[in-house]
Amino acid sequence: MEYIEIGRAVNTHGIRGELKIESWSDFDEIRYTPGNTVYLEKGEEMVPLTVKSFRVHKGYSLVSFEELPDINAAEPYKGCIVYVDDDDRQELEEGEYYFDELIGLKARDEEGNPIGEVIAVEETSGAQDNLRVKREDGREVLIPNVPAFVKDVDLDQGTITIHVIEGLL
Repeated sequence: MEYIEIGRAVNTHGIRGELKIESWSDFDEIRYTPGNTVYLEKGEEMVPLTVKSFRVHKGYSLVSFEELPDINAAEPYKGCIVYVDDDDRQELEEGEYYFDELIGLKARDEEGNPIGEVIAVEETSGAQDNLRVKREDGREVLIPNVPAFVKDVDLDQGTITIHVIEGLL
């Protein structure tokens, strides 16, 4: 089974065993539907937990689990990374990709010349995310992840085609 990180349990909330989760997912309502299973990494072990309830409070996901009836049961999971099974991933629309699918792709220009490798996708408070591309000389550049620059993503070939304009690289 492959796991995908979706957040981190930063603290407990209240006495009823809720975990305060810093979310890294765009699909919290789906991920934390009552009855769904998520996994918390506790040491070397992946602990499956069944969602009992979900709500959002001050920008954090507050999730209670069937297996954690109170704060004493939830306390040991503070700081744990939260995962879902890769098979439980939400299907995306055509032309949309998960960040981890883009990381590692070989970036090239429209003529096929190598630009570098996508090493991160960075969320901004602006209109778009940016691709952090490590050039062959070690420098890193940010490329806006918008159709004007990202012309093609080929997951099968492991490539991403970038429209290069003056000053971009």
